[in-house]
Formats: sequence, C-alpha cells, structure tokens
Amino acid sequence: MKTAGIRTTFAAALAVCALALAGANYARAQKDDRGSIQREVLHELRMLPYYTVFDDLEYKVEGGHVTLSGDVTNPTLKSDAVAAVKSINGVTEVTDNIKVLPLSPDDNRIRQAEYRAIYGEPQLSKYGWASVQGIHIIVDNGHVTLKGDVDNQGDRNVANIRANGVPGVFSVENQLTVHGEH
Repeated sequence: MKTAGIRTTFAAALAVCALALAGANYARAQKDDRGSIQREVLHELRMLPYYTVFDDLEYKVEGGHVTLSGDVTNPTLKSDAVAAVKSINGVTEVTDNIKVLPLSPDDNRIRQAEYRAIYGEPQLSKYGWASVQGIHIIVDNGHVTLKGDVDNQGDRNVANIRANGVPGVFSVENQLTVHGEH
C-alpha cells in the first residue's frame, strides 16, 4: 500500500515537472515566434521596391498583431508595406498607421537639397552606401525630421548642422540615435 502511495506521489510530481517544462517550452516558442515575425517584418519592409531615403517605416509586433507606422512619399509604398506584412506567416492582424506625405514641389526641392547636404558631407557619406540608407530624411510641409542610426554623437551633430543649413526649411527635428544608446 505504501508503495502505491509513493508511486502516486512520484507520478504527480513528475506530471507537475512535465507541465512546467511544457509551459517553459511554450513561452520560449512564443518568444521565438515573435522574434521570427520581427525579423521577417524588417526584411519585408527593407525589400520594398519604392522604399527610399525619404521614407521611414516603423513597426511594432505584439503576438501576431503588427502595427505599421511612419511616413512615406509614395502611396504605393504604403499599400505594398501592408500587403507584404499581411503575407508573413504568423501575422494575424495588421494596423496601418502609415502617413502618406503631401505632394509638394517645395518639399521635393528640400528633400533633394537635404540629401546633397547630408550625404555630400564626407563624414556622413558612409551612411549612404547600404541598400537602405542609414539616415532617413522626412520632409513634411517644409519641416524636416532626421531618423535612423549613426555611429557616434559627432555624426549626429554634423547631420543636424547640415540639415539646418538648407534654405527654405522651417524646422529640423533630429531623431537620429547613436548605436548602443537606444
């Protein structure tokens, strides 16, 4: 009789351990899925054919729900981004908070001038070598926002100075982050 009680207690303890292990594996799998979805979203957004230095796409993943945000110059880019993210395995819902910037000849002139001012600076030209440039220039009705990552505070400051030197700009908001300081 005592042996049966010990076996029952041992079996119960073993079952509790198995459930705990299964729960830990489930939590790890969910975390891996979220990380996998994040990597896939980043990849899909970077591969969009109309994504340029004048656009900024951001995203947030919560389980299978992805929220897209940012600013784009081309309405096609907005719809392509939503469609690409919806096609990712594991994504169940996409919220589209992407803003299409207004068409403006003045903003287009400022974009080109900002590009030359920033990427024409030898210290900053290295950020233009990648397929997706490191410094994004968002122009909305004469207001400029710099987004992206730079290597150091000096590069961040030089980008800000160069952006502020462009004629016709009403304001510059420097949202550049320095690698490792996020």
